[in-house]
Amino acid sequence: MQTEYELHDIVEMKKQHPCGTNRWEIIRVGMDIKIKCTGCGHLVMMPRRDFNRKLKKILEQANSKDHE
Repeated sequence: MQTEYELHDIVEMKKQHPCGTNRWEIIRVGMDIKIKCTGCGHLVMMPRRDFNRKLKKILEQANSKDHE
């Protein structure tokens, strides 16, 4: 499954975060992906392979927002 995601996209993961939110913002893209919970601000860094496996869907594309 190859999905196209970019910096500052809002994604939904397969498992919900313990704070009750399932919306994450991608804040680093590289060999590892760093995501930030939009509910509590918790940061998680994981290898790209694990991220691709745990990703459910992309909720919002970053190019529709202004993150400059």
